[in-house]
Amino acid sequence: MTTAVCTLFEGDYHYGVAALVNSLHAAGFSGSLFAGYRGQRPSWAPQDEMCAGGVRIHFVPLMEKPHFANYKPQFMRRVFGELAPAADAVLYLDPDICLTAPWSFIETWLETGVALCEDVNSPVYDNHPRRLDWRKFYARHAVSLSYRGDTYVNSGAVGVTRAQLSFLESWEHLQSLMGEEIGGLENVKLDGGTSKRMRDPFFCFNVHDQDALNATLEVRAETPVSMLGREAMGFASGQRVLPHAIGWRKPWRRRYVREALAARPPSPADLAYWIHASGPVMAWPPSVIARRRRQLHLARFIARFIHAR
Repeated sequence: MTTAVCTLFEGDYHYGVAALVNSLHAAGFSGSLFAGYRGQRPSWAPQDEMCAGGVRIHFVPLMEKPHFANYKPQFMRRVFGELAPAADAVLYLDPDICLTAPWSFIETWLETGVALCEDVNSPVYDNHPRRLDWRKFYARHAVSLSYRGDTYVNSGAVGVTRAQLSFLESWEHLQSLMGEEIGGLENVKLDGGTSKRMRDPFFCFNVHDQDALNATLEVRAETPVSMLGREAMGFASGQRVLPHAIGWRKPWRRRYVREALAARPPSPADLAYWIHASGPVMAWPPSVIARRRRQLHLARFIARFIHAR
């Protein structure tokens, strides 16, 4: 099976793209990664196309209005239709994720059904007000939702085969309807987003793209899905596959020792990031990588000491 990987980034998230590419290379992936971006191409990328081991990186400039958190199904469909028309599957990964499993595992995962990972906020039960509000909202637009399980999935990793392309179409449609409710798909609560309503934890689209994705699972109840548990993204103990640095404290922004002293220890995603920071793509000088690794290990020791107290 030929799989294309894609991601979306702007600003300092290019540091995450570099580590993501390195982790794909380490996992044994050989193929194309399409990186949609706004703004400037990163300084470590001298041209629109470059190779990092067996990974061919294609930088795709984008001018679309939606925030990238609300643009994932659209970009995945573009990869299928235009950027990689021969691909059998497309795997979207957020730029704050690293792959820590062998690529052969990912291929098996993609062959099983729409590939998804359980979120830190899972489960959301059948008659939870959030699910009920989704059903009421979409019913007003003649869209019917059918409960298919308590698991609430994270939108940072989504894999779809060409045979499941209609799943992306449904996700995009439900996001467009949601956009009317949140004042436009450019509105988010991430990184200082402008939507006050989405900061309300009781609003049913508080996590916008993720809520629309989970509603899509209820619309496409017949679509086979392969879900990994909370451990896959490092949200619980167990076998990590795609450690995900959720929240605004990204690995390249953190002050590990200071935060450890404040009882905020490094996460599995932090460890994975700095493991994969050193090549073949070098977004940081080797001296910076070595210093940040020392800080991370010191912070882990401090965190154990504080926990022991």
